[in-house]
Amino acid sequence: MMGEMEAAEIDDILDDWFIESLKSYKDLHVYQLEHPTGVIEWTSGKTVCVAGYDSSKNEILELCLPLKLLADEKKGLCAERDFKVVHGGFSEGPIRCLRHVPGTRYMVTNDGQSSDLQLWDLGGDDSDVIRRTGSIQGSSVSQTGSRIAAPLSAIPQVLHGAQSSSVQLTHLSSGQTLYKLETDSTEPLSALKFVGDTVFLASCCNGSVYMADTRTSAAPQVSAPPSGESLQWWTDASAAPQSCCKVLRLSSSGQAVVSDLRNLEEPVCTARLDIQMAPCRPCDVTVWWAPVLDGCFSVSGFSGLIQIYDTRGWRTELQDAQPLFQHSGHALSSPHAADSVPTFITSHAWHPERPRTLLSAASDGSVHVWDWVEPQRD
Repeated sequence: MMGEMEAAEIDDILDDWFIESLKSYKDLHVYQLEHPTGVIEWTSGKTVCVAGYDSSKNEILELCLPLKLLADEKKGLCAERDFKVVHGGFSEGPIRCLRHVPGTRYMVTNDGQSSDLQLWDLGGDDSDVIRRTGSIQGSSVSQTGSRIAAPLSAIPQVLHGAQSSSVQLTHLSSGQTLYKLETDSTEPLSALKFVGDTVFLASCCNGSVYMADTRTSAAPQVSAPPSGESLQWWTDASAAPQSCCKVLRLSSSGQAVVSDLRNLEEPVCTARLDIQMAPCRPCDVTVWWAPVLDGCFSVSGFSGLIQIYDTRGWRTELQDAQPLFQHSGHALSSPHAADSVPTFITSHAWHPERPRTLLSAASDGSVHVWDWVEPQRD
């Protein structure tokens, strides 16, 4: 009897969410992978790569978004509502980090267990197979894997490293080291990101940030961690030009600190996010500035939700912040049995051009692409 009551309550919750979603989303599409993915990487405005993270053999897939989502007009006349696999391959180990090299059909991956990289050809019109083409040996011992960033360059190259002292820029074709970050610090990295053609940020798990230029061997600029106690920090930089680029640092205690790239020591604003639980796994926490929506960022990995925050009303004094929007579809659509493992978000990403379109993945293998509607403010 109790099981029937719980099932009825769950059905009511799902019904309520479905009705609410009709006015909360402009579009919402659901796809189910055979195995969950921990990476989402755009290869174009219409295609995205996902890959499994099991200890054994894993699929790598390039998916085309539903044509119904991509249709700007006359959506009712578009019959294609599902994701389509356009290229696929297999990896002999897990894939914990994946980066597409801009302007090419190459991508670079890392298994999350060492600092070595794997090189891949995504295939083209003449082949639907994603095949491995080589590897790059890392320069440090790592149990958490390397972070990867790929600049837009005429010469295919990739920035990678597991620790601040092991960051290097490598030529993909020859394997030649083009640049090394000069520092004695061995702090584990949380992220690498280019904020210009040659200028990049190396963000550490302790909250410190290195800014350097691959054209020079000069010592990098170093920003100390934000004040406050935290076990770990995650960082992202906005896609704006360097003169107005903002850097976001999020702590494991839920504190968000926004700084100007030109003065990382002085916070522009700060807030305590409405995060109710500790991260399921630090490697699953994802923080991204919105590439088109000014002042907005998203966060996932602390639960089964993806939350979107708007920083435009934040102040320099610490304050509590509520999400502007949150996607709860993964958590609500997963099994709700008493002995089931809670679903958590493994990755998410903003569409590079569509302002409110995101792609998200969860531990149950579900993949959602959703275009959210900004709630009306009171």
